[in-house]
Amino acid sequence: MQKTLVLIKPDAFGQNHSGEILKIYEEAGFKIVAAKVMRMTEALAAKHYAEHIGRPFYPALVEFMTSAPLMALVLAGDDVIKKVREINGATNPAEAADGTIRKLFAEDKTHNAVHASDSEESSAREIPIFFSAAEIFD
Repeated sequence: MQKTLVLIKPDAFGQNHSGEILKIYEEAGFKIVAAKVMRMTEALAAKHYAEHIGRPFYPALVEFMTSAPLMALVLAGDDVIKKVREINGATNPAEAADGTIRKLFAEDKTHNAVHASDSEESSAREIPIFFSAAEIFD
């Protein structure tokens, strides 16, 4: 069974959309195998967003992601990486398809409600940043 990291970002978490977002994932047939509420630190953001360090948007991204609590999840299921990204919708909510999480809950390209791993390689790198093996129940 494939796994992916999902972050319900500070904007969606702070506006109490976590339950609705979890319901969308569960109704799509995915199993929540790990979950925690946490506040991202700058060091954790640097690990998670390492490929973006030095880009013009990086400081604003880190400021946003460390500004308030978020919910980190590991979802499991068949083809979960691709399907979750489809459910999440385009990064820019203005371009997201109707019914996607970002169309429903995101404000803009930065405050875009959720993050999900974009490949098996990313998933394998990202999950251990947020969860130890003992915290994942599959």
